[in-house]
Amino acid sequence: MATRTAAQRRAEAAAAYDAYIAECPTRQLLDRISDKWVSLVVNALAGGPLRYGELARVVASISQKMLTQTLRNLERDGLVSRTVTPSVPVRVDYELTPLGVGLLPVMQALKTWAEANMDDVLAARATYDSGIN
Repeated sequence: MATRTAAQRRAEAAAAYDAYIAECPTRQLLDRISDKWVSLVVNALAGGPLRYGELARVVASISQKMLTQTLRNLERDGLVSRTVTPSVPVRVDYELTPLGVGLLPVMQALKTWAEANMDDVLAARATYDSGIN
């Protein structure tokens, strides 16, 4: 049996990922990035690093608990980095990692599409809700 390098083993494992298979870990990732708060936080960080309070202001109506949870999950998945600067008070900045920057065009496209098509979606909902098909 030939010896495989770590890169070859990773490539083989990646080729085996299939989100249509129930046990595939990509389902967890898709679940994470399809969350509305994740989309809004990633888009908010597109312009560069932001402090917690700045993010809370940009992403209106997100609770402190949800923002904290979202940032922790994004950091765990390697999409956001957290930088603590010792000062009084302590400064904490959040920014997209290279992996997060790679996700950004998808998130921006979803946000742009939603904003551009909201009138049509509202009209479709009204038609459906009225029972006229």
